[in-house]
Formats: sequence, structure tokens, C-alpha cells
Amino acid sequence: MAQKPSTPKGTRDFSPVEMSRRNYIFDTIREVFRLFGFRQIETPAMENLSTLMGKYGEEGDKLLFKILNSGDYLKGVDRQLIDDNDTVRLAARLCDRGLRYDLTVPFARFVVQHRDELQLPFKRFQIQPVWRADRPQKGRYREFYQCDADVVGSNSLLNEIELLQMEDLVFSRLGIRVAIKLNNRKILAGIAELIGEPDKLIDITVAIDKIDKIGLDKVNEELAARGLSPEAIAALRPILEIDGTGAERLDKLATLLAPSEVGTKGVEELRTVVDGTLALGLNAELDIDVSLARGLNYYTGTIIEVKALDAEIGSISGGGRYDNLTGVFGLDGISGVGISFGADRIYDVLLALNLFPDETAHATRVLFANFGTAEAAESLKLVKTLREAGISAEVYPDAAKMKKQIGYANAMGVPFFAIIGESELADGTVTVKNMADGSQQTIPAADLAAVLA
Repeated sequence: MAQKPSTPKGTRDFSPVEMSRRNYIFDTIREVFRLFGFRQIETPAMENLSTLMGKYGEEGDKLLFKILNSGDYLKGVDRQLIDDNDTVRLAARLCDRGLRYDLTVPFARFVVQHRDELQLPFKRFQIQPVWRADRPQKGRYREFYQCDADVVGSNSLLNEIELLQMEDLVFSRLGIRVAIKLNNRKILAGIAELIGEPDKLIDITVAIDKIDKIGLDKVNEELAARGLSPEAIAALRPILEIDGTGAERLDKLATLLAPSEVGTKGVEELRTVVDGTLALGLNAELDIDVSLARGLNYYTGTIIEVKALDAEIGSISGGGRYDNLTGVFGLDGISGVGISFGADRIYDVLLALNLFPDETAHATRVLFANFGTAEAAESLKLVKTLREAGISAEVYPDAAKMKKQIGYANAMGVPFFAIIGESELADGTVTVKNMADGSQQTIPAADLAAVLA
């Protein structure tokens, strides 16, 4: 007996209904991106490993899917590496390429490679899948889509304010109540200086970024394991527990970080972004979160994370400023800032909260019955007219029993069932059945588009 096929763990198939809902998300995000003047690009699914490695931190590098070289991939490989089970060095010999981990690093590569063709500042958006060798769990997949918008070639904090407005508009249109959490990487650098561990910034950010998942005590244990002194850990704790309103938190941070030039700069930047955003109005909650680090080494300024208020699913959007990302590809002085929407997690939130519009459940607005050659031919003419008017319509392909045709319409979630029988054919009418309430009416065929609109 043949083994039943399945998808790899952390990946999924999508049915027509699911795709209709996913496209609702993509279309909503894409429309907002375009409203703000962003232009679409695409990059390859795979990148050279040299492009990807070292850009996501120690833990991110471990989650890269590496692609085995084609042909005789063991040719020229030191067999001692195999005998010693030296997987890290062995992978470097066997794999030159990897699946992209996110869309930001490939975008930085794109900017460097196409610099002469771009007008700065350049505002791009990108909607494509990414891959991470993570442990699959609820809300976390190995293959998932990101919807990114970035601005490169501008240092202005107006870009951050605009991106936060985009976040707010997207989630308002989707009907999801969210909290937008903000921090600044310079604040984290100032904190590292303040507790006497400036060289441990990466260790600190990787650990405290897990505070919502594992709690402060476990974070402190990880910090100790990463070499922070007990005194530094003790000094860090009250900073992470700063409370009050957003303005009060900023004031407290300004006082605490006054001895740190970089920390003070971070507070000033964050205050500018918060004040500018609130001045424009915001539907979302805005929160200053000192523990927010996002764990990605390329962030240098503002850090953004968005969480749904009515669903426990983790971050559904995030981003930040990365002033030196293109520098690793040989192009210095290009500042960037961007956000990314996690379409798969947004899908799960909309589904859990029953927020998908009813029309996403079906593709066809009206299905015509098929009673035979003459009736089907007339129905096809009317279907063509409806399609030209932008109304989705189809004719049942076979002259089957009425019960079967109506059953098909029900199963497909078609809102209207149209009948052109012998009498309708004779007098130029069509009978329309509302599948929701069972009511029906006979109208002139010429009026059908207006009735269905």
C-alpha cells in the first residue's frame, strides 16, 4: 500500500477558500503600501549564503535553510570533516546558497546591486515567502509570507512616523485591534553602557527579546550563562521594569541614560517618533517597551513590534531602522527603515476572531443552471455580459438534475442561483434564487447585473 503523501512539517497547502482569504490580506496590505507611494519589487527565493550569513545574529544563522550544491557535492571535500562530524565547516563546503530568511537582507543586496538604477530615497514593497528552519508550532511556520515596506536613502524620522501610520491603517482596515510596541536600539546600547557591559549588547538583546516568552527570571539565567556579571544583571532588572505612561517612561529613560551619549540620542529619536505619530492620531495602542529588541543585529535605531490585542499569537508585524545594512555589501552611507507584516499570523488572527468578510468565502457570485443546449447557450451569453460588468458568474457544465446543481451551488457558497428554463428562454427573463434565504424572483435578463451588483 502506497504511503499517504503529506507536506513537510511547518508548511501547508491552501484551499481555494483559504487563498481567497489570503488574497484579501495581501490586497489590503498592497493597497495601503501603494497609498503611501511604495513600489513593488521581487527577489529570488534563494540567495548566496555569503549574502545571508552573519546578518541575523547567532540564532538566526542556525535557522537558515541551506541548499546542497548540485552535482558531485562531495568532490574536493576534506573527508576528515565528515569523520569528525564537523557540520558547521562541512555545510560551508557543501552549500553555496540558501533560502531567504527574510526580505530585508535580500533587499539590501538589491539596493547595492542596482544602485545606479535607483532614485533615492527609494520606497519599495515586497510580498513573497521566506523560510526558517524553526520548530513548527502554533503561529510559527517554516515557510511563510512576509509583506515588507522599506525606505532607503533617508535619515529622516518622518519615515518611521509614516510607517507607523501604515501599520495603523492596515490593521484598522482588517478590523484587528493591535498594540504597537516601540523601542530604540540606541537605548539598548545605552543600557549596556550603563550596567557596565557595553561589549555584551548582542548577548543582552538576544536574551531580553525572549522576556515575553520565558519571563524575566529565565532571561536573567540566560544573561548569566552569556557571561554577564551578577551586578550587571541586578542593574538591568529595574530598567526593564520601568512603568508608567509612554511619556513617563521616556522621561525616566532620559534621566537614567543621561550619562550615555548614545542612550540619550536613542531617547530623543524615540520621543520624536512617538510625538509625531500621536499628533496625527492613531487607532492602535502605542507602548514604549524597553525590553523590545527583536533579536536582529542589523537594527540601529527605532524598533517596532505589533501584537494583536484579542488573540494570543505573538508578533504579527515588526520592523525598524538599519543604518548600516548595505555597508556589509560595500555601499556605505545608505540608511534604511522598514516594516514587515506576517501574513500567515494575520490570517490566523482574522480566522480566530471571525473577521474575514463573507465575500472571501466564495469566488462566484451567481451560478446558472444547465437545462440543455439552448438554455445553456443563452446562459453563457448572459454570463459573458455579467463578467464584462465585473460580476463573477459561471454556468453549471452538465445538464444534471436540479437537486445536484443546487447542491453544488450550496457547497461552493455561491450567493445566487440563476435559472433560464423554457419559459425564461421564451420571454427573455431569468429567475434568480437567493441561496441565503431561499427567496426567488423572475426579472428581465437585462436587469440581472443591477440586481446582483
